[in-house]
Amino acid sequence: MTHMHVAGGIHADVSSPAPLWLVKPEDGNALSENIWSSTVYRQGDGEMSIGGMKVSQLADLVGTPAYVLDEADFTERARRWTRAFADWTVFYAGKAFISKGFAKWILKAGMNLDVCTLGELTVALRAGFDPAKIGMHGNNKTVAELRLGLESQVGRIIVDSPDEIGRLEALAQELGVVAQVMVRVTTGVEAHTHEYIATAHDDQKFGFAINSGAALVAMMRCYHSPRLKLVGIHSHIGSQIFDTDGFEVAAKRTLRLFQQFREATGEQMTELDLGGGFGIAYTKEDTPTEPEELATRLREIVEHECRAYGVSVPKLSIEPGRAIVGPCGTALYRVGTTKDVDLGSGHARRYISVDGGMSDNIRPALYGAEYAAALANRASKAEVILSRVVGLHCESGDILVRDEFLPSDVQPGDLIAVPATGAYSRSMAGNYNHTPRPPVVAVKDGQVSTLIRRETIDDLLRLDVDIVEGNVK
Repeated sequence: MTHMHVAGGIHADVSSPAPLWLVKPEDGNALSENIWSSTVYRQGDGEMSIGGMKVSQLADLVGTPAYVLDEADFTERARRWTRAFADWTVFYAGKAFISKGFAKWILKAGMNLDVCTLGELTVALRAGFDPAKIGMHGNNKTVAELRLGLESQVGRIIVDSPDEIGRLEALAQELGVVAQVMVRVTTGVEAHTHEYIATAHDDQKFGFAINSGAALVAMMRCYHSPRLKLVGIHSHIGSQIFDTDGFEVAAKRTLRLFQQFREATGEQMTELDLGGGFGIAYTKEDTPTEPEELATRLREIVEHECRAYGVSVPKLSIEPGRAIVGPCGTALYRVGTTKDVDLGSGHARRYISVDGGMSDNIRPALYGAEYAAALANRASKAEVILSRVVGLHCESGDILVRDEFLPSDVQPGDLIAVPATGAYSRSMAGNYNHTPRPPVVAVKDGQVSTLIRRETIDDLLRLDVDIVEGNVK
């Protein structure tokens, strides 16, 4: 199993410009099954097809850049996760991607939903999502967020700080309700991932540390509060994790906390959420664990630790987001310019500029995330050369695909497809350089439907208010 770190080197070694994991392919038109959604293939003429629709047709219909979700792939992936974890509650993590239409997909798939902002919660409620199946996260939930959560009767609120506990108690008192809460704990696990997405070590913003005793103190405060009902513990060790080693340590430490709570109160905690963060394949070198194997391993880990501490197996839940929506997404771009750069020592690199960039996928620029790419609108017999797919923004770090072998005849007007972009692309997108965000469309059986329409310049300017005295409302 390959445990790929999500962050790559920011600057390539000129003596060896291609990273060690990137191997020059024998067939530049081949598509690695592990990184593309299940309905992606090259038709007889060499053009890529997604959901039964050629990419050139897609580009003509919705324009570029565009985020394309393979609905059949999503349905099958969701089915596998819910079946593998049939005796657990599966909370889809809305931060990976959410829209009103997509929330209905989640509901139809039989999953619960995890949200972490007022916006995500509002989207879910307006989509008709059952509030009882919603969990609320966030390290700095506002009064407005907590109020909406309580008024809509969400299933659980994961408390993250002493201030929040007090804020929630006051609101629950005002509204005359009792809030169902879980305490988010940090287990001290150093997950093998990028620093920005590791969330269980003690020195970071999330949760109550087990090691310092803060977690047990928070649990006891919630337990004794007349306006809070403590139902369990929540743990999340990070994102883009490829194995279960970190989950084993987290389970051991959280279940020891179960034991301590029982010793202090005489009562058994009823729920444990082990979080999400399960990795996906962004490049052909990534080998994520399948959901069936993950379910077996995690179940064995929890049962073993429960026996060790003499506690009953609690109601279990997980929160896969990236693992469900990430692989079903493809970003589609049109090439604008190409440029060959001499790196010296006989090495060169082809720069391929496309009509998107860091505004629609910030992950490569933010923490060096690696992606693959393919020439999508045709097959090519040309030799493949080391290439870098870059965006249109006024930043040298505006890189979408840092290293890839692409045909040497890629030219303006061609289409470039980037797989595994269903998670954290649209949800982290911005408007840098006043660039409108791309649409999100779904394809299935040769038909396309819009989940989120393309943003326009008028959309951007609608928020731009001329300076007029007294115009603040």
